[in-house]
Amino acid sequence: MTVRKRASSETTAAVAAQQPKSQETTTATSATTTDPPIAPPKSGTILKLSLLLIIPYAYLILFHYRVDADLKRSILINAGLSLAGFFVTRTMIPVASSYVIRRSLFGYDINKKGTPQGSVKVPESLGIVVGIVFLVLAILFQYFNFTSDSNWLVEYNAALASICFMTLLGFVDDVLDVPWRVKLILPSFAALPLLMAYAGHTTIIIPKPLIPYVGLEVLDLGWIYKLYMGLLAVFCTNSINIHAGLNGLEVGQTVVIASAILIHNAMQIGASTDPEYKQAHAFSIYLVQPLLATSLALLSYNWYPSSVFVGDTYTYFAGMTMAVVGILGHFSETLLIFFIPQVLNFLLSLPQLSGYVKCPRHRLPRFDPQTGLLTGTNDGTVVNLFLRQFGRMSEKSLCILLLVFQAIGCCFCFVLRWFLAGWYK
Repeated sequence: MTVRKRASSETTAAVAAQQPKSQETTTATSATTTDPPIAPPKSGTILKLSLLLIIPYAYLILFHYRVDADLKRSILINAGLSLAGFFVTRTMIPVASSYVIRRSLFGYDINKKGTPQGSVKVPESLGIVVGIVFLVLAILFQYFNFTSDSNWLVEYNAALASICFMTLLGFVDDVLDVPWRVKLILPSFAALPLLMAYAGHTTIIIPKPLIPYVGLEVLDLGWIYKLYMGLLAVFCTNSINIHAGLNGLEVGQTVVIASAILIHNAMQIGASTDPEYKQAHAFSIYLVQPLLATSLALLSYNWYPSSVFVGDTYTYFAGMTMAVVGILGHFSETLLIFFIPQVLNFLLSLPQLSGYVKCPRHRLPRFDPQTGLLTGTNDGTVVNLFLRQFGRMSEKSLCILLLVFQAIGCCFCFVLRWFLAGWYK
């Protein structure tokens, strides 16, 4: 979901029908030549955010923990490829923007309606650039880290197949505007390659306080565990898609969660002596570092005021990527706690999504063009909840507040894990 209002094909056709034939060629030409280039990236903002989020992770990996030399080498190679991916993505987004505008794949920012910015064509579905660059990086990384007999190669490629499948379905959704009920099941199909290739354990560790009642320390769930994996993919993908509606919110929440995942992986690698456990968390790092780098590049254009829209392509891609790393890294419980704002948003949205309460097409706050402030509506979203609780505010201030809330949720997860360590499991 993005904050936009598309120029419908019916409207375009009606306007074209009213124009004289002699003007058709001129109009088509001007549509591709007069549209101004998108605004330059907000490099200063992204640099500050990158330092804030990456420095803790880099400190843990490079200095705080004694990581095996071979493992550290693979992580650093992956980080180098990710850095290259950042610059490639930042360069390709303006190029791709001109193409999608040319194909009339653009929208108008609803939260700026009634102002000059509200009439500007904003290119859509630029998440496709991030998805393509990410997949190329992930494939190239296999040359440096995996061999033909690697135990992780099958699952790694299955993960990439699921991510690629989800990116394709997201782009199809952007182009065809798939109904909401169909969107709910799309991740189920995209997760099939991962579920079919998954060869890991299907067991869960019973919390220590419950062992006397259950009588087991480890419980094998079998096919139920794989069903849970599929449901997790559905939730992660759709939860980012519905927690949206502000410039920078979709990409911003992904960047915050990805940074928390990297810190969690670094802590688990440093604290463990089990090579298999370390490799599982390293596997997660290999996918999350490129995700973070390419997302930061996209955020430099999507931050307020946004010059591009990410589209459902990006939200589906990002959600599936984080679901994959949580499943194969074996920290799905931790991942769900990182998603606390998304879980809250989903619970608030249930009455409207289930049809019990009328659900408008865009569950967005009301924008006042005179003051430039947003006012919360009664729609069940965290965006509107924050506006109702904290009062009217600008779109940028609201987005920053929501991202701080996301960061607090991630910090709560780390505190909870520390508090329960040794007692819960």
